[in-house]
Amino acid sequence: MYCPAAFREDRAEVLHAAIRAYPLATLVTHGAAGLTANLIPFTLVAPPSGPVLLRAHMARTNPQVEELRAGADALVIFQGPQAYVTPAWYPAKREHGKVVPTWNYIAVQARGRASVTDDAAWLRAQIDQLTDEQERGRAVPWAVDDAPAAFIAGQLRGISGIEIPVERLEGKWKASQNQSQAARSAVAEGLREGETPSASMADIVAAAT
Repeated sequence: MYCPAAFREDRAEVLHAAIRAYPLATLVTHGAAGLTANLIPFTLVAPPSGPVLLRAHMARTNPQVEELRAGADALVIFQGPQAYVTPAWYPAKREHGKVVPTWNYIAVQARGRASVTDDAAWLRAQIDQLTDEQERGRAVPWAVDDAPAAFIAGQLRGISGIEIPVERLEGKWKASQNQSQAARSAVAEGLREGETPSASMADIVAAAT
């Protein structure tokens, strides 16, 4: 991933938090048929020692499963908040007009070689973790156990589990860090109050240095 120094994010805790906050990622592999990409929600396991693990499940009939079984390298792309930045927000537009539009965003890329499992216990643990993470903010969270056991067992037979030990993790926080403090403040204000508000991206720009 092209990442100028101003936009690079290397702190593991920040990258992990972004993955947990925006778990739906693009899983990219390259096999005999060329490039394959699918959107899949991932769970993150970060043990005290050993590699960080990304876990997911997908339909067993998905051709990408066979690519992963064959040992394909995997690229997993997570994307967080993003927003268009108009030159109209920059003080420099009024001063000299030498400004252009841009796009602010956060992205995390993980690389590793996946393994595939059809073990029912592994699959159940992964869907439990994914469900619990997404339901925890609800007043009455739904749990996998709320569905009939036989129904869940049938669903598990139709999916395969994916585990990727992360060999490389990169983050890019493009949040106007290459602009002056006055410009960053103006962008944050514009993102909060503009025609298409983006409060989350505004907070990221305001916190960027």
